[in-house]
Amino acid sequence: MKFRLRSCVFEITLACSFSCRYCGSRGGRARDNELTTEECLSIVEQLADLGCRRVSLIGGEVFMRPDWATIVKSFTDHNIRVCIITNGFLFRPELIKTLREVNIESIAVSLDGPEDVHDKYRQTGSYKRAIEAIHTLNDAGIPTSVISTLNAENVDRLEELYLILRNTGIGAWQLQACSPMGNAANSGVPYSFDVWKVIDFVRKYAKTAPFLLGFADNIGYYTEDDARLRGNINGTVPFSGCSAGINSIGIDSVGNVRGCESMYADCFIEGNLREKKLRDIWEDPDAFAYNRHFKSDMLTGNCATCSHGKYCAGGCRSYNYFVHGKIYESPHCALISK
Repeated sequence: MKFRLRSCVFEITLACSFSCRYCGSRGGRARDNELTTEECLSIVEQLADLGCRRVSLIGGEVFMRPDWATIVKSFTDHNIRVCIITNGFLFRPELIKTLREVNIESIAVSLDGPEDVHDKYRQTGSYKRAIEAIHTLNDAGIPTSVISTLNAENVDRLEELYLILRNTGIGAWQLQACSPMGNAANSGVPYSFDVWKVIDFVRKYAKTAPFLLGFADNIGYYTEDDARLRGNINGTVPFSGCSAGINSIGIDSVGNVRGCESMYADCFIEGNLREKKLRDIWEDPDAFAYNRHFKSDMLTGNCATCSHGKYCAGGCRSYNYFVHGKIYESPHCALISK
């Protein structure tokens, strides 16, 4: 079977203005020997050669890398759509002109709750900066969305955050579960929560919200209206299994390739782009074996007896791994959590 690469999450630096309590990559300082501009541009060409259609640039904080615009422009010149995910803290109105020049597709701003909650986990004043960035981007006509990382504390404040966001002009709001990796594994963040609180919240507002509202691949699965709750416009595409190494990859700031950039452990590195070409890594028959060689008899726990197991394949590989180390068993599947 030939696997087609469609999307990539590319961490272009670990440098960041924050060191958030639940940062999975432990962002803050740039890594030693991060990819040069020339190496990044080579990666752009390699992604284009494999047919990649969309890239999400992440950090750290993307805007802390001086050549971010050069990298984005190279992607868009290769007809690859680019979204930048930012904490909004360093965003300034003068960046709007550059974003237009490089043909950015969209910006996603991280916002994890009302001011007291958001600042608690990030930095004092970070909430106001994020809100200002959202308004500046929307006023300039740059498509903007919000990503919220959920834990046991802020999951109870979703209604408050909804009331804040509904008047901001954003186009989408995605909810994702905090994974106990990186800083979150060491800082005592109460990552576990009742997934039905999120499902019921999205059910309540998804039809009337002035933006697309849904949750990410580490929340679910196969509830009655799963497709609509994932933010699909037509509500017909339910979760169909982890896409890591199937049609997506992650690349970090020193060139390591993983199936997903949330699989932030060395055991998931398939190769390094300073040593191998991306095509060689992608087309290696032994690469991304946890997904490409998946069979339903690999499922464990409740997933092994679930009628949906062969379709969802046990849910999010990264979340499973960091919660309990069993990649073929979802620890908080909605079907077993009610």
